[in-house]
Amino acid sequence: MLEHIKKSDPEIHDALTRELGRQRDGLELIASENFVSRAVMETAGTVPTNKYAEGYPGRRYYGGCEYVDVMENLARDRAKELFGAKYVNVQPHSGSGANMAVYFSVLDPGDTLLGMDLSHGGHLTHGSPVNFSGSLYKVEGYQVDRETETLNYDAILEQARELRPKMLVTGASAYSRIIDFSRLREIADEVGAYLLADIAHIAGMVAVGLHPTSIPYAHFTTTTTHKTLRGPRGGMIMTQDKDLAKGIDKAIFPGIQGGPLMHIIAAKAVCFGEALGEDFRLYQENVLANAKALAAGLTDRGLRLVSGGTDNHLMLVDLNSVGVTGKEAEERLDRVQITVNKNTIPFETRSPFVTSGIRIGTPALTSRGMGTGEMEEVADLIYRTVTADEDDTSTLDEVRRRVSALCGAFPLYPDME
Repeated sequence: MLEHIKKSDPEIHDALTRELGRQRDGLELIASENFVSRAVMETAGTVPTNKYAEGYPGRRYYGGCEYVDVMENLARDRAKELFGAKYVNVQPHSGSGANMAVYFSVLDPGDTLLGMDLSHGGHLTHGSPVNFSGSLYKVEGYQVDRETETLNYDAILEQARELRPKMLVTGASAYSRIIDFSRLREIADEVGAYLLADIAHIAGMVAVGLHPTSIPYAHFTTTTTHKTLRGPRGGMIMTQDKDLAKGIDKAIFPGIQGGPLMHIIAAKAVCFGEALGEDFRLYQENVLANAKALAAGLTDRGLRLVSGGTDNHLMLVDLNSVGVTGKEAEERLDRVQITVNKNTIPFETRSPFVTSGIRIGTPALTSRGMGTGEMEEVADLIYRTVTADEDDTSTLDEVRRRVSALCGAFPLYPDME
């Protein structure tokens, strides 16, 4: 598969080969990562990468777009069917760009935005001061309840009444519980705000009805197309309102993007087609079952999970009880070929470069075919690694051997070289 790259650029070929080996030989537990099908991967590397197609199907600024129009229309139509949305824009290059386009379509610089605090599970684009969203808009963040570590909708309502935001943002990058979109729409309506639901992490579960959908309630729904959707890296925007849809289209092009990535849009269409199949619901059921099994395995071994568990694909582990920082745990796990990311926990006392927690998710291991029995093994491997002494090489060597055996039993892309 990589023979042309090997001949043209040996250095890149070497890096690609090593990355393939890293993915094959390790346990991928980063909640936002997944493994695409070979069909999605192949589509992303095909000839539409050569094509400029500024504009939208039937209204392009370039000639020769008749076939890429077919691809984009298939992507839009399949996304509409998958999520029950009336209007879809599949051109955003990323989830961040999708959120930016929504903001630009209805907000002016200086308008007020209320989003989930980054350190409590939100996303950079929900109003972090280091992000464009925090630079362009007046932002305040809502937090989880200190006792339950879950969203307190009454507290969000009171905050919204005081702030009177023009945009209320929901969705998260590190929140393990069900989000009540209906209640949030009631809050938005009471204070006269638009509701944006960023479902990037939970889109796969939403698509098959295993998490409540935002589509009937949010003015705008954004998502990435990777993560639980198991597609190419990219973004998407959905709405039920024709006028809002027009504003979104203008905000994407010519507002913040030029030519769409037609090879990625074609791969999105393949991804959505796969997600419409019966197997995809079973996959999402397995993701959820694996998450619950992994959460139970970690809890049984004495590790504390933020909010006490999970309702979706991810969990946030508080490492304070074992005296290890998130940075230390991430680095130690990486040495035994288990990949996680350090993550702040609610009411964090450490720097975001250090953190008190790690975020763990099950989509990628589920894509490899692992089930609840393997999650018990993974929980033990994680626990033994993060609680081992720094110089306990025998334990780390044992974990490394068990990781290798587990990966060997569930091969990834076995025919790719």
